[in-house]
Parts: sequence; C-alpha cells; structure tokens
Amino acid sequence: MKATARRLRKRQTKSEKLLWQELRNRKLDGLKFLRQHPIGPSIVDFYCHENRLVIEIDGGIHLDKDVKDRDKFRQKLIEDYGIRFFRCTANEVESNLEGVLAGILKIVAPTALIPSISREGPRGASGVSSPKS
Repeated sequence: MKATARRLRKRQTKSEKLLWQELRNRKLDGLKFLRQHPIGPSIVDFYCHENRLVIEIDGGIHLDKDVKDRDKFRQKLIEDYGIRFFRCTANEVESNLEGVLAGILKIVAPTALIPSISREGPRGASGVSSPKS
C-alpha cells in the first residue's frame, strides 16, 4: 500500500498538483495535509488528520457509473471511521481553486471553533483551572 501511495505521489494529475500547492506546508489555515494517504484499504488524494477530513478530486473517469458506485462504497467505508469527505471535480480545482479552498475551510471551520479541554478538565477564561469546591 505504501509503495502504491508513493507511486501515486510521483504521478499527480494537474488538479492534484494545483491543490497540493495550496495545501502543502500548512498553507491553508495552518492545517497539515498529507497527499495520497492510505486509510484502511484505500488511498485518498489528501487527508488532514487533525480535522479527520479527506479531500478527493474526481476526474472524468468518475462520471462512469461503475466508478461512481465504487467511490460511494469506498467513501462509506472511510466515513465509518468517523472521517468526513470533501469532493470536488478536477475542473473545479482548475477553474475555481479559490472556491474549492473556501469550501474546504467551510467544512473545517466548525471543528476549529471547538475549544480544547485539557485532561484535567475545563479551564476558566484566564487559562487557569477552575478552583475545586
């Protein structure tokens, strides 16, 4: 699986290259993305672990009914791991990259707004643990 993922990283499509340039090195809102990342029995185009988000770019082959059915099945398997999906077409990436990036941010924004809670429990507004009663 790892060898296949490496091979896919070396043979990116035009749309994958374009999107990767905007996702790599935490360029998009500080989020870390991996490309051609194995999840279960699948390799996804891009994956952000901290937001449990997969990004898939669908090229022309994904219009085929059998491929669409396989995509739905694969997506369901990955969603069963608690991972969300963002799908876009290669054409959308190539003609409206800013719109695609905005769509990704729209999905991750609610996650980013959830406050962290330490293992010790909730903290007060000052960052100091609340006094015990």
